[in-house]
Amino acid sequence: AGFIKSPLSQKRLTQDSVELYCEAIGNPIPEIQWWFEGNDPNETYAQLWDGARQDRVKINATYNLHSTSTISIANLTSDDSGMYECRASNDPDRNHLSKSPKVKWIRSQANVFVIERPEIATQVSETPGKLTLSCNMSAPHATITGHKWMREGKILEEDKNAGAFTTYTVNGKREEHSGVYECVYEGNPQITGQVNISVPPQVMAYKKSEHGNEGDTGVLVCKNPSFPAVTTWSWHKSSHGVSAPLENASGRYIIKSSGNKTELRILKLDIEQDTGDYFCNGTNSYGTGNATVNLRVRSRLAALWPFLGIVAEVLVLVTIIFIYEKRRKPDEVPD
Repeated sequence: AGFIKSPLSQKRLTQDSVELYCEAIGNPIPEIQWWFEGNDPNETYAQLWDGARQDRVKINATYNLHSTSTISIANLTSDDSGMYECRASNDPDRNHLSKSPKVKWIRSQANVFVIERPEIATQVSETPGKLTLSCNMSAPHATITGHKWMREGKILEEDKNAGAFTTYTVNGKREEHSGVYECVYEGNPQITGQVNISVPPQVMAYKKSEHGNEGDTGVLVCKNPSFPAVTTWSWHKSSHGVSAPLENASGRYIIKSSGNKTELRILKLDIEQDTGDYFCNGTNSYGTGNATVNLRVRSRLAALWPFLGIVAEVLVLVTIIFIYEKRRKPDEVPD
């Protein structure tokens, strides 16, 4: 057996995860095992298996044309620091309890250093028309080679400064720029802080006016593009100046809500009963927001009116042409 790819040493923060990869080739196809030796001088190598360390260890292996194995460890602690060893062997006696294998296990090692995660103090300062986001990393921390500010995976700003304090300025109102921002400290390992701009729900209707035919199902949709997500949605209908709540239990109303979107379905639309304004209300820990959707219900015969209008126009034209032709030709005089 021989290694094609060996695991690489890595630095990680506590609460992060780490993944090591190993690939071996041989005939017959070799078996791969993972072993670990901690930093304690008295600690010896111990084999790792899938589900070890309170199910934080996951091992995936495939044996096809050659052997591949990946070990991943979630929610790292300082005790996870140490030497990880990938062992491979295709000797038939490799796992025999009494016989020693003729061909010894080949080994490839990688060190994993788990560093205590430093605290990052975050703050949002607001002035008229401007928001200032800041991150300040507490000691101890690794060497900083630069900063990045990111949102939803996109880089907003970056620099090569080495300071523990970094800021980013957003122009506009808080309601226009709510969301999760990340301040990234470049280095080994990379350290990320999170700054939240939180506002009450900025609820808006997908369409301010909806149309439906009598007897069909009406669909009204509202969404909340702001942060944080809505925790509670509700629908109301205005009737004679009184707002009445709508519930799934009524039989005709079906409400489906998930996170930042809510949907109201009205079964068997009725012209008299269902026409009107509907209000969707969203609530989170910062307040409440609402939007209005106007629903208009049309008669099933409404679609026929354009066709009947065209038929009427054709009949009128034919009649006019017939009368004109009749008057234009003189009556024939009998012999």
